[in-house]
Amino acid sequence: MVGKTSKADKKIAYDRKFCDLLDEYTQILIVVADNVGSKQLQDIRRGLRGDSVVLMGKNTMMKRTVRVHADKTGNKAFLSLIPLLVGNVGLIFTKGDLKEVSEEVAKYKVGAPARVGLVAPIDVVVPPGNTGLDPSQTSFFQVLNIPTKINKGTVEIITPVELIRKGEKVGSSEAALLAKLGIRPFSYGLVVLSVYENGSVFNPEVLNLTEDDLIEKFAVGVSMATALSLAISYPTLAAAPHMFINAYKNVLAVAVATDYSFPQADKVKEYLADPSKFVVAVTAVAAADSGAAAAPAAKEEEKKEEPDEESDEDMGFTLFD
Repeated sequence: MVGKTSKADKKIAYDRKFCDLLDEYTQILIVVADNVGSKQLQDIRRGLRGDSVVLMGKNTMMKRTVRVHADKTGNKAFLSLIPLLVGNVGLIFTKGDLKEVSEEVAKYKVGAPARVGLVAPIDVVVPPGNTGLDPSQTSFFQVLNIPTKINKGTVEIITPVELIRKGEKVGSSEAALLAKLGIRPFSYGLVVLSVYENGSVFNPEVLNLTEDDLIEKFAVGVSMATALSLAISYPTLAAAPHMFINAYKNVLAVAVATDYSFPQADKVKEYLADPSKFVVAVTAVAAADSGAAAAPAAKEEEKKEEPDEESDEDMGFTLFD
């Protein structure tokens, strides 16, 4: 008869499995498992099977394993996991795309009733309409100050009522009423709290960023760096074009205010001496632009007016005998 596995042996096996996963995987999703049942967790494991492994355990044991494994391997990057192991959390080790795995985890949410003493994760609003309850049940609604009327022998809620607010504890009256109405207001599942990748820890919202978002943020960063460089007169690659233009403007201003001149300044001085030349130049540029815009339209019109290359004889008949 095979002896029962001792608690110490289970801890050793868990420690070995955890260390193997840390060595094999470089991507980890830290998830919160509040109000997640064993059946639901089993479905999640089955859905992620192939390129991901779900590991749950006591926080103290996980922290100890991470600390010992980091000292043994010399990889101090693992230590960034320790501050994240707080509360009812688990780890999802994966080799797949982090965003796809996160979306797959989010699919496994199940509805749950409002239990007494539970902290509401969302606002709960009871919609208006017929409840199907007989008039003897009106006491529940009166306790909760919900306006009702009797319609065709059943209780009907007149207006929508905010029964529970987010962050409040569910009371016995609220739980009983929601149960009678058959409303399961809450849904629970694994929620991604943080993402670990090659020693870096970041918010899961980063997974939803697109290339356009990254380009926009990069452009904002470049503009801020450029503004700072210009403010402190420190040359950078981003600020160089603006510095050259500002320098040119300064030299041009000096040339206009003094007898000093150079070819570009001569042209500006000429415009300042006779502003009508500037008007002529602007008109010429505008005409050139309009001509360039009209050229494609003209070519398109010519194509429409060109006769068909096939003759009547090629088509196998003549119009006149």
